[in-house]
Order: sequence, then structure tokens, then C-alpha cells
Amino acid sequence: MIKKLCILVFVAALFSCTQQKEAEANTELLYFDIQGYFAKEGLRMQKLNPTFVKTVNVNGNIESKKIKIADWEKEFTIFTNADINKNSWKGSFQVNKQNGEEVYTSDSKKIPVKKLTVLRKDSTVRMIQIVINNKNILFQSNDTLTYYPDSLYAIKKKQKIRILNEKNYQVIGKLK
Repeated sequence: MIKKLCILVFVAALFSCTQQKEAEANTELLYFDIQGYFAKEGLRMQKLNPTFVKTVNVNGNIESKKIKIADWEKEFTIFTNADINKNSWKGSFQVNKQNGEEVYTSDSKKIPVKKLTVLRKDSTVRMIQIVINNKNILFQSNDTLTYYPDSLYAIKKKQKIRILNEKNYQVIGKLK
């Protein structure tokens, strides 16, 4: 009995080592690294600790406040959730790179991120824009996320739930 248990543990350990090597081999990114970029931006902004004017507009009701953002990782979550480097999405995006502009597009109904645009000047990112569309029988939303380093970020969302009125959200954070 003990001999069988030892063999079972050994086989399980051997199998888990093989899986780990496969996972490590799949770390090469095909597309722009959204998660890596915003992780670095979050750390950079945390160190700068700038004051932002954050304006929220929900169906025409506007509110603005001057704030210092305490958790940039949380603030950038909506951007990092739009990562296009998921294993199941490999090969699903068309890539067009020219004159400092990278455009990644997908027309797959299964992928909500439809377009990612990255503008660069001398290899420095100047603007990122992400277009996300989610649609099912009951719900439809269209999001446009825009980020200009050291300047502003904007989140525009149009949401329609079948039995409710359409809602329009807009969040703009401007560096003061």
C-alpha cells in the first residue's frame, strides 16, 4: 500500500513539473502587453502621486472632484481587463503597424475587445485606445477606453439592458 502511494505521489509530482514547463513556454506575447504596460504605469503614477480632476457623467448628471488616486492598480483595472494576450485569443487579432501606430482588431463574436490602438513616438507610448463591445440577448454595452500618459484617461460606456432605458457613462481623469 505504501509503495503504491509513493509511486502515485512521484507520478503526480512528475506530471506537475511538466505542466509548469508548458506554462512557462507560453509566456511569449503576440500582441501589445496591456497588463505589463499598465502595471508599470501604475507604479510610476504611484510615485508621482499627482492630483487629478475626475469628472463622472451618468446620463447628463455631472460631478467633478479633485483627488489623489491611492491605488493606481485598481484605477487601471478596466484597462488591464482588456488584455488581448489571452491564450484562447491567440491568432484572433489582425495586426497593422505603421508610422508609430499599432492597431489590433478582431471581428470575432466571442471576443469583446474589438480594437486596440497604440500610438508611439520614438518607442514611447503616447496614447492607447481600446474599443470593447459586449452583446447578448438581454444586454449590450459599448466601451471606449482612452489613455494619454501624463495627461488624461477617459472611459466612455453606453449600456442597454433590454427592459431598461439606455445608460451613458463617462469618466474622465485629467492631470491637474
